[in-house]
Amino acid sequence: MDEGESSTNNSSRPWESYNTVFTNAKAGMEGVDKEKVQRIVYEMSKGSKYFQNEERKEALMKQKIEHMRDRCAKLSSSDLSNYQKVVDRRVLELEATRDLSRVWLHVDMDAFYAAVETLSNPSLKGKPMAVGGLSMISTANYEARKFGVRAAMPGFIARKLCPDLIFVPVDFSKYTHYSDLTRKVFRNYDPNFIAGSLDEAYLDITEVCRERGLSGAEIAEEIRSSVQSETGGLTCSAGVAANRLLAKVCSDINKPNGQFVLQNDRSTIMTFISSLPIRKIGGIGKVTEHILKDALGIKTCEDMVLKGSLLYALFTQSSADFFLSVGLGLGKTDTPEARSRKSISSERTFAATGDERLLSSKLAEIAEMLSHDMKKEGLTARTLTLKLKTASFEIRSRAVSLQRYTCSSEDILKHATKLLKAELPVSIRLIGLRMSQFNEETRHSDPSQGTITKFIVQKDSSKQNLDDNDSFDWDASKTCLSNDERLSFSYASHDTNYDQLKEDVVEYEEQSVTPEQECKKKEEKLQVLEGDAVLRKHKECKSDTSAQKTEAVSVCPQMETLVWVDGYKCNLCGIELPPSFVEEQQEHSDFHLAQRLQNEESGPSSSPTPASKRRILGKEKANSKPKKQKPNKKDDSKHIPIHTFFTKSNQNS
Repeated sequence: MDEGESSTNNSSRPWESYNTVFTNAKAGMEGVDKEKVQRIVYEMSKGSKYFQNEERKEALMKQKIEHMRDRCAKLSSSDLSNYQKVVDRRVLELEATRDLSRVWLHVDMDAFYAAVETLSNPSLKGKPMAVGGLSMISTANYEARKFGVRAAMPGFIARKLCPDLIFVPVDFSKYTHYSDLTRKVFRNYDPNFIAGSLDEAYLDITEVCRERGLSGAEIAEEIRSSVQSETGGLTCSAGVAANRLLAKVCSDINKPNGQFVLQNDRSTIMTFISSLPIRKIGGIGKVTEHILKDALGIKTCEDMVLKGSLLYALFTQSSADFFLSVGLGLGKTDTPEARSRKSISSERTFAATGDERLLSSKLAEIAEMLSHDMKKEGLTARTLTLKLKTASFEIRSRAVSLQRYTCSSEDILKHATKLLKAELPVSIRLIGLRMSQFNEETRHSDPSQGTITKFIVQKDSSKQNLDDNDSFDWDASKTCLSNDERLSFSYASHDTNYDQLKEDVVEYEEQSVTPEQECKKKEEKLQVLEGDAVLRKHKECKSDTSAQKTEAVSVCPQMETLVWVDGYKCNLCGIELPPSFVEEQQEHSDFHLAQRLQNEESGPSSSPTPASKRRILGKEKANSKPKKQKPNKKDDSKHIPIHTFFTKSNQNS
């Protein structure tokens, strides 16, 4: 078919180019009439916000494909020859990492949410059913999938595809319960199993096979039987292979309630992977599939090796390495080291609404779920992020750093409500909450690892005998501690022995020490206070006295300057906001600041740490001419100078 004929056909049958609404990669949808599904989805959604959003994504995808084609056309034969040498070298290097000594098993529950609902209500068995509502579907059973109904599809479209479709509301507490039952079984075979989600897991069964003298197929059969028995009837499918990537592919082959074993032999693996469609690989989604297929003609995993020179010429090395590894049937075989999670979140999708009362109710429900999850894992955090998806499918994120670590649903809801109200009025279809920047002192902390509170000068904000004139002006402090490039602030709560601190202040006034010496002295004092019995006694006595909390201020390293390219595009993340959205652009800047806070406390950075930043500021002050502190003649018995509690930056002086 030539280009003109294809164009005419698309104009008369526009749904054929509507690629974003259907995929047969899901188990149970292999025999579905793709054209019928595309036509119904196109007709049902045309003109809607969903349709407009899909059109935007489709246009963006086509733009990426055209850009990739242009880059590909500019490659000369010598360029491709050079890149082919890179491919040949990488193939040898990757082949050297191939490990055929491990036996990995991937377990995937069959239509999990729908199966749990059927187990709870046997009358649903054999009937097309979906978990969710007219707004959106979470999953569909295999009877419904025969009609083209699948997860992430609007319910009103699913009803058009399958008029007899039964909707069941989502019940995550029920799904979590059954997920815990399956995990009890998994631990018997691999205590360090990797949970992919509520309904899937990766198990390294190498040792179990060796100790019991059983094959991977026998262990898989045993696990599937145990899961069905433990849950009272839920079935699962399994895949056994030499690595996790292949095991996941294998678990999808004989769904539902089946298994597939790929022998640990290189020639067998290469034969298996050669004809495998690229979409079957975890990590290759809808957009990547179309870019590889439409721009480069890569349809199977074998094509990735054959056209490796194009991949290395057009993609980053990490992406090209991944594609080449897929083409060679290589995947990870090691058990990942236990790593502390960086965030915890909860979100829910519902029918688009602008009703403030309903949105507040949804927000309270999500805050309660998030709080429950945090308490279950013993986590407290102080950076809250609100995620919203509007009726037009626009994604908005807003963040705030709290003054103290918390896992309280009341605290989460209070601050989330403020963030939400700043966005109203707006019609919303999804709300999500995420807590990050955890308090490492209360979770798996290394006793030898110093904390930021050891390097921060404290202020006892609750002491009643301070004059009103000594109250600290936060707005003024921000002006003092920032210049044209933004500095972010971090607040933390910490207990201090006030009497001991007051003695430090008196000593400071009498000796008129330099700021650098004063900072060093306070650091030493605070470290002693945290470790000795005086502080412990002080904390024990807190229950009989009014709580005395302190707020500490630390200057964080300067983040990369946020610039709105052409007045509307963020240079840090690429999000676009019209120039007239002044408040939204400001809130987006605050979001990046909050992210910076999390990154600074969650891992090492090339920038100076808050503590080192403070030392630098202290040295700058030390180099300047020290000024002798003059005692306050008026009521100096009560007056405590504010500079004894805070380290100030003189960058603006």
